[in-house]
Amino acid sequence: MTLTFYKYQGTGNDFVIIDNRLGVFPKNDTKLVARLCDRKFGIGADGLMLLEKPTAADDDFVMVYYNADGRESTMCGNGGRCLVAFAAFVGVIQNHATFTAVDGKHTASIVGDSVRLQMQNVSKINTYDKHLFLDTGSPHHVMKVSDLQKYDVKTNGSTIRNGAPYFEEGTNVNFVEKIDTDRYAVRTFERGVEDETLSCGTGVTAVALGMHTLGELTSNAVQIETLGGELEVSFVANGSEFTEVYLTGPAVQVFKGEYKC
Repeated sequence: MTLTFYKYQGTGNDFVIIDNRLGVFPKNDTKLVARLCDRKFGIGADGLMLLEKPTAADDDFVMVYYNADGRESTMCGNGGRCLVAFAAFVGVIQNHATFTAVDGKHTASIVGDSVRLQMQNVSKINTYDKHLFLDTGSPHHVMKVSDLQKYDVKTNGSTIRNGAPYFEEGTNVNFVEKIDTDRYAVRTFERGVEDETLSCGTGVTAVALGMHTLGELTSNAVQIETLGGELEVSFVANGSEFTEVYLTGPAVQVFKGEYKC
């Protein structure tokens, strides 16, 4: 079997995307997904996504997301933005989209190379002495550090990801440093990739909501600098509940190819 694939990236968070509206992709073949994402023996990516036919009348498509380890995973914010850009490229949508992912329904809009994706509402943020924990479609541990540029993200992130209280299920881990008013730098260790990625959409969303919870923000729009570029997170805060949460940033096609299985 020969698979036609597309490579997309959103602030350096890169993905293999396959149009699976005809249902030909072997979705249960975790070894194939992992091989496609392998950077030495495959295409190379942080994850793989399938664009599938909608199952709800008001949807344009369904998003199916796999981590680089081959297992279907929780929501990916940058992945969702890239899949919206791909849906426009193949003519499924024009400038607006409604789709369903593993965490529920999302809407999005496209302006140039930028995609604005509505994330799920968040109503619970757990605050601890040295970190916060919340779910923005994927679980996130958020921790402020000093001298982020020199911080050992892989070692410390792996320790937290696999340790108590997360253990086997694990969590994504975000290390945060304030740069300026309503501007933060973030580096993320992602479970499933088991390494630092250049950017994480659900992670920067978690950071923005977390910094608001700590009382650090002066507005409801936060600029986040990742290793792969800049993202914006905006939201409406109603007490401890966050609604109208949007993740905005670039989503770019890198190349198209064929892979012989």
